[in-house]
Amino acid sequence: MASAEPEPPARTGAARRLARGCWSAFWDYETPKVIVVKNRHLGVVYRAVQLLILLYFVWYVFIVQKSYQDTESGPESSIITKVKGISTSEHKVWDVEEYVRPPEGGSVFSIITRIEVTPSQALGTCPESIRVSNSSCNSDKDCVAGELDMLGNGLRTGRCVPYYYGSSKTCEVSGWCPVEDGASVSQFLGKMAPNFTVLIKNSIHYPKFQFSKSNIASKKDDYLRHCTFDEVSNLYCPIFKLGFIVEQAGENFTELAHKGGVIGVIINWHCDLDLSASQCNPKYSFRRLDPKHVPASSGYNFRFAKYYKVNGTTVRTLTKAYGIRIDVIVHGQAGKFSLIPTIINVATALTSIGVVRTPGARVGGGRSDPEHGSLPAQGSFLCDWILLTFMNKNKVYSHKKFDKVCAPRQAQASWPVTLALVLGQAPPPCPPPGPASPYCLSARPEQMVDGPDPTVGQGLSTSEPPQQDSVPTDQKGLAQL
Repeated sequence: MASAEPEPPARTGAARRLARGCWSAFWDYETPKVIVVKNRHLGVVYRAVQLLILLYFVWYVFIVQKSYQDTESGPESSIITKVKGISTSEHKVWDVEEYVRPPEGGSVFSIITRIEVTPSQALGTCPESIRVSNSSCNSDKDCVAGELDMLGNGLRTGRCVPYYYGSSKTCEVSGWCPVEDGASVSQFLGKMAPNFTVLIKNSIHYPKFQFSKSNIASKKDDYLRHCTFDEVSNLYCPIFKLGFIVEQAGENFTELAHKGGVIGVIINWHCDLDLSASQCNPKYSFRRLDPKHVPASSGYNFRFAKYYKVNGTTVRTLTKAYGIRIDVIVHGQAGKFSLIPTIINVATALTSIGVVRTPGARVGGGRSDPEHGSLPAQGSFLCDWILLTFMNKNKVYSHKKFDKVCAPRQAQASWPVTLALVLGQAPPPCPPPGPASPYCLSARPEQMVDGPDPTVGQGLSTSEPPQQDSVPTDQKGLAQL
């Protein structure tokens, strides 16, 4: 069995040099340099951009959005509702026990405004509703015994019988007879419904800030007996007339009571807890929730039945109810000053205008250092683009901003150059002094200058190539680029 070949000494030495270079570089401190361009027009653009960014943070972020606060949305909420009032129809007087469903008083309830009643239904055989598909017939051959239509009213017997009225015939079914469409009677009980009163009790709690509040004023026990809601004078009397709710939702009460619909009562608790608790008030809004302009799905109705015995036979009264369903929806957000979001947003604002710099970012027309990958200030980025693209002496500015750098002939114990040697990608050594070599690497070191050199800038057109700096660059510094 062949023994493993030893690792080449050169590769081992390069790895050691790389490790030493990384360990040495770990203790280095880096600080950016700054290029200062003495140009009034460019300075005006830079300060204008800074001013706009500052106004954005001061007005929108801090004043409008209140970003200095810690926030909590979706408060814990409880809702209790109660409806009161009486109404009449063609045949009877209706009280709250009959027209409110369900009676428990939750956040979703319905107030019945119109009914279609099918009385005295009993189990037996009768004609199928003419509205059911394939129910019309001319003879028994058109009816299949034992067929069950899921949208029908019973099991077909196979007979073709006369309909309840007219000369039509439908297939006979076995079920609760007579069927709804053949014997129902419509009653409208919404005449007095606009005067029904709806009490909505709501309590909210923000657990993060340990803040709780209710929408009912802390007054005498009989306070709610003599008040109705008014946004100005009785904000904490949550008793609403049904007609007021429908009107605020922008609906016609008679039309809504006839076809039914869904109205949302939205309670918004938007609280600034830096202020007193009395400034945290509920805000009510109302709107229709069901698709009014979609005939196939607009309106609201449901069915229920009451059962009783007649001569030992079970009989029921089927009611198809149309009504106004009320959905009480509670949402909100609470905010309170917190040091952490304040520091984060202030630092973001200062960084955006260039007052505070992240590693590699420059102020006064600088650019971000690609080695650090940090984002430049917005004003610096815009001014750099103008400086290097549209200025008359953009070649001179570019020469001052970017240097041509080469790796030294003999790499020292610097980890970037050592890494390049290990990977086999080290640049060629610098050529002797003379014209610029095409093999030199391009880098972006920053320089601290007050502006373009007058001796260089005078008489230099934008089409002429810039002169190279005569001052040699520090070899050790170049090795660390």
